[in-house]
Order: sequence, then structure tokens, then C-alpha cells
Amino acid sequence: MTEIASPYISHPRIMVLGVQPGNPPFRIVEIDGAVIGEAKSFTDVLVAAAAYGIPVHDADDPEAVRWVGGDKHTWTIH
Repeated sequence: MTEIASPYISHPRIMVLGVQPGNPPFRIVEIDGAVIGEAKSFTDVLVAAAAYGIPVHDADDPEAVRWVGGDKHTWTIH
């Protein structure tokens, strides 16, 4: 049986990219496809979202936030 790919692909407004080396390490945050800055903690992501008027009720919901290279607990390089 062949599966048909869904024509709907979720594009959350917030994307948090993988951990980058730094002191301290950070993650690049994109909102609506534009880089808006760096986050050094999960709280920084929530503050950035609030600054753009985006409520984050469930940061584990892939339709709300896409975490690339780890989840909301990943803030160091492995």
C-alpha cells in the first residue's frame, strides 16, 4: 500500500535553530521566516515570541514552535 503525502505541511511562526558555539552557546530564533536574534535559554525564546505578539501555550507543539537540532531543553553542544 502506498501512502499519500499530506498536502499540508506545518509552518510554525517560531523556529529555533540548532545550538551554535559561543560563550554561552546560543540558538538562532526565526519568527515568520526572519531571523530576529539569539536565544541563550528557553526563556529567551518565550520573551522573543511575546515581543512579536505570539502566545506560546505549548512549546512542545510542533505547530507552535519548531525546534531544530534538539528540543526546548537543548542549550549546549553535544
